[in-house]
Amino acid sequence: MGLRPVHVNIKAVDAPEVGRFWAEALGWTAYSPGVTTYVGPAGGLVWPDPVVVGVDVVPVPGGREAAKNRTHLDLATASPVHQAELVARLEGHGATRLDIGQGDVPWVVLADPEGNEFCVLEPRERYRDTGPIAAVVVDCVEPRAMARFWGAATGWTVRRESDDLVLLRSADGTGPYLELFRSPTAHTAPDRVHLDLLPHPGDDRAAEVARLKALGAVDLGLGQGDVPWTCLTDPEGNAFCVLALD
Repeated sequence: MGLRPVHVNIKAVDAPEVGRFWAEALGWTAYSPGVTTYVGPAGGLVWPDPVVVGVDVVPVPGGREAAKNRTHLDLATASPVHQAELVARLEGHGATRLDIGQGDVPWVVLADPEGNEFCVLEPRERYRDTGPIAAVVVDCVEPRAMARFWGAATGWTVRRESDDLVLLRSADGTGPYLELFRSPTAHTAPDRVHLDLLPHPGDDRAAEVARLKALGAVDLGLGQGDVPWTCLTDPEGNAFCVLALD
């Protein structure tokens, strides 16, 4: 069945502030059940959410590295007016525009208050039913090879494929896409954004971790100590974690 992406983990010096920003960006609510700030749909904290991929903002000391994150979020919009209004509103909440060499494109590249990149997309039919997060985008050198790893890791299926871009989505067609985008950028610094995965009820976390290692994942030692999750990297060095349900 594979592991389920349950949230995007964002490291921040001021986790509550960054959590509030992302709640504003997604039209969701920021919850603080413990040391992290979780951003999910309004109406009360539900984790794991049965449909959405949430955002979990984790407090860390020190600012981010200057290097661009290799993982970022693309936000969906319903119309050109919605896109313009969302960009303006987020700039009012601390977002800044970025030039990462994108040229003349119909989407807008922004950074959150601590410099983490994201895109506000123009309306696209593909994303009309994804919710506010259209896609989790991961830069990679070989999208097709990475799609084989992430497809096997999550059980998500390929919805579009080329040498430069592979789109995966859950088999039931709900929630955001996972998009693997060709980029020549070398992985030189730890990302402050990564995916967290969760075994399905009844599945064994240790067995799932072993399965991922057989697929090419590697242990990532971050000095995390004795914790109920396992930090790994995919075959191109992108970090992710396998969580425990309890």
